[in-house]
Amino acid sequence: MSDIFQEVDEDLRAERARRLLFRYGGWLIAAALAVLAATGAFEYRQWRQRQADEKLAARYLDAVHAATAEPADTKQALAGFAAIVPEAGPGYRDLAALQQAALLAKTGHLPEALAIWDRLANASDTDRLLARLAALLSVQHQLDNGDPAMLTARLTALESPDDPYRALATEMRALLALRLGKRDDAKKIFSALLHDEAAPPGLRQRAGALLAELGG
Repeated sequence: MSDIFQEVDEDLRAERARRLLFRYGGWLIAAALAVLAATGAFEYRQWRQRQADEKLAARYLDAVHAATAEPADTKQALAGFAAIVPEAGPGYRDLAALQQAALLAKTGHLPEALAIWDRLANASDTDRLLARLAALLSVQHQLDNGDPAMLTARLTALESPDDPYRALATEMRALLALRLGKRDDAKKIFSALLHDEAAPPGLRQRAGALLAELGG
């Protein structure tokens, strides 16, 4: 007898399932198709993004090769980097801008290079490491004739303990002191660098050599 009740119960459940499927089947199918469409669209966007990234990488490398070839094709390299900047996301955009600025400075167009470095240093969406590098390069190319107060302020901002370019900024501050005729100040800074175990070995070696030249 229990088997009969079980069969009846199963039949009732099957019938309810058929009625539910008949009533909501269309919506279920539509929902499933929507999920599939969304997944497909996401995958397609990912694929397109990968394709775009690969093309940008190829264009960036082409510009780098033009800049470093023997002889270098500076015109083509500058055009390549300049074309990438407005099209790419922050990564390739900022790398291309740094390369562009370096080439401009190398070919005698320092004001244009400084404008690029300063823009990168102050932009909120520039990667922090690249922003600090841009600030350092801007100062480096103005050590000989830039405004001392401005350069000192920028170098001080780069000398925070966690800054990746702290030691280089300190070295530049010593060179700025030399430019201004402040030999004693420069000797103190070079001496501190020489004994700074966190500074790169090559930089400590330079500090020692310059300190020796200054009679320190």
